Amino acid sequence: MAFLRRTGARAGSRLDARARAALAGILATPTFELIPLKNVHDQAASLPRGATVSVTASPAKGLEATVELAVLLEAQGFRAVPHLSARMVRDRAHLRELLLRIADAGIDRAFVVGGDAEEPGDFPDALALLREMAELGGGPREIGIGCYPQGHAFIPDQALLRALHDKAAFASYMTTQLCFDPKAIGAFLATRRAEGITLPVKIGIPGVAEVPKLMAISARIGVRDTGRFLMKNSRFVGQLLTSGGIYRPAGLLEKLAPLIADATVGVADLHVYTFNQVPSTEAWRRDYLAALGALAGARARA
Repeated sequence: MAFLRRTGARAGSRLDARARAALAGILATPTFELIPLKNVHDQAASLPRGATVSVTASPAKGLEATVELAVLLEAQGFRAVPHLSARMVRDRAHLRELLLRIADAGIDRAFVVGGDAEEPGDFPDALALLREMAELGGGPREIGIGCYPQGHAFIPDQALLRALHDKAAFASYMTTQLCFDPKAIGAFLATRRAEGITLPVKIGIPGVAEVPKLMAISARIGVRDTGRFLMKNSRFVGQLLTSGGIYRPAGLLEKLAPLIADATVGVADLHVYTFNQVPSTEAWRRDYLAALGALAGARARA
């Protein structure tokens, strides 16, 4: 029981065998997101061998820091996915330079976002950068884009939707924003599929994090209406209050399990926002995979 509590799994979980298998499969090889901060090399040491690692970009560090870390991780045997933040790319020459450095390192993938830089260069948004990359040719063959089941704090919903449809033509997959609401994710994906967007999706979930830090980061990265969601979801708040101040995503995953198990939804992967808390997140992931097996074994013996 202590083992199950440590993972956030519940001994009374109602997951059926199909949902458990789907969770176990998608947790086996998730994408881990890293931020190029001072502690990033220590954090990377706790990643599983050969993991896919998404490297973020920020105006404070610059795209060069993102690419530098991605190149290093690729050389260490990881599958690095550098973020190309459109508003941080100065011009076509800068873009060509970044793409060349990525290609020279054997990296054939990128994640394209609009970014938060207040004063953009030649590319005001992700779509503009994607179009330029297509015109240049020879860029990464695997390109991810963002999507927003709960909207964006500063961009109107219709503009987000129009941009997603336009960006889809250039992309290999889409990754959801950090979102705590499984119903919002399910409704968003069902609507997008009905509209003809067939891109595989990586569902973004938080890793293990201290609750105050998780809430602060959620607000900073544009998770819209986080406060309203917490007010409307008393059970979720109750779980946070009884978690010892540490958030673990097991409950969220179990609610997402039917969605993940449904092949028509097209969930390809999990994108774990680690907040550079890799050791605790990776320890939780391994324990939770074991807990899924323990639950399955208990069901089989019942």
